[in-house]
Amino acid sequence: MIKIQIFAEFLAQTRTTVPNGPASNEVTAAVAEIIADVIRRGDTALREYSEKFDGCAPQSFEVPPSDLDAALEQIGPEFRAVLERAAKNIEEFHRHQIRQGFVITPSDGVVLGQRILPIDRAGLYIPGGTAAYPSSVLMNCIPAKLAGVGEIVMVTPPSSHGVDPGILAAAKIAGVDRVFTVGGAQAIAALAYGTETIPRVDKITGPGNQYVAEAKRQVFGVVGIDMIAGPSDVLIIADAAGDPTLIAADMLSQCEHGETSPAILVTDSMALAEAVQVEIETQLEALPRKKIARKSIDNHGKIILAESIREAFDISNEIAPEHLEIFLDQPMEYLSLAKNAGSVFLGKNTPEPLGDYYAGPNHTLPTSGTARFSGPLGVEDFTKRSSFTFYSADALYRIGDNVIKFAEKEGLTAHARSVSKRMDK
Repeated sequence: MIKIQIFAEFLAQTRTTVPNGPASNEVTAAVAEIIADVIRRGDTALREYSEKFDGCAPQSFEVPPSDLDAALEQIGPEFRAVLERAAKNIEEFHRHQIRQGFVITPSDGVVLGQRILPIDRAGLYIPGGTAAYPSSVLMNCIPAKLAGVGEIVMVTPPSSHGVDPGILAAAKIAGVDRVFTVGGAQAIAALAYGTETIPRVDKITGPGNQYVAEAKRQVFGVVGIDMIAGPSDVLIIADAAGDPTLIAADMLSQCEHGETSPAILVTDSMALAEAVQVEIETQLEALPRKKIARKSIDNHGKIILAESIREAFDISNEIAPEHLEIFLDQPMEYLSLAKNAGSVFLGKNTPEPLGDYYAGPNHTLPTSGTARFSGPLGVEDFTKRSSFTFYSADALYRIGDNVIKFAEKEGLTAHARSVSKRMDK
């Protein structure tokens, strides 16, 4: 049964953990070996690892475009319509993130500016098997498309039954350019370094298991990455007027993600805390993924008692959840108190699954407390900034002495001369 505790007790248990810290030595070493092997042997290594870890290796890694078209028919018109509506919502939201460059002329003969440029090629990692999430395809591809990325490459693990039709249909709807059936750390290595078949990308985004996360950590610097994602989490703030049935349902919806997914309720009401505690046990019995949710709620579920709702927000900001539900009347009045959260869900009719699939804001979010310094995946993650500077001869002459003095102060004589020689002319 989920435990009720005060915040100080919760902190004492969690202070020693390192969010998104390094993987175990065993995982780190295994991933490093896989990456080195893919660099050395390319497609041959990919095929061997597919046989070893996935139990099959496709004759050709690349999925033909005709399979994507066929998948639209396989999923049926009802789910296709849902995917298309979700894609429309996601596109409409992310379109507001598109940034423009600027040009300024601070003085005569000086032009300064910044350009916003798309990356050339993005690589999307989409899990497969029991964790086949078409929603992740939409959330990763649509912002990249809006950013103007030249080519969007998707990788997903192979299966003896073929790639999940929902994933392929989502790829078609979102506008993925090429799809390859390869998964795990070897897929990340292939995207980062390229093989005979899979092109090298500039940035890798998308969720995965601990081996995928560690591979992304190890290739960062060779390519960009979105984040090192930990287990998905939710925190709910509620008072005595909260409905324990709905709160328990929202907590369990997070727990069925995986055995390490934290679900936390912060409340100033002991009566609500106890009612939610009982309701969770009742609802657990009816869940198809009961075994997973049970381990998650027992080991990572928490109910924290706060002295007030304002203190509840202080607690939430300390935890910095991936998802924050403000389960209160008049939730907009409290939004300004939420300083650290990946995505905020306002009111009693806005459960977190709305954000997972349909509402529009991105569901690729900072986990494990990293919302303290980062935010959701967006259009800007698939762009780069480039600045430019122009000085006329007169403009350089006017301020050249300042640059020379700065360079000389730092002991960089050649820097100073590159300016002074122009001034001499």
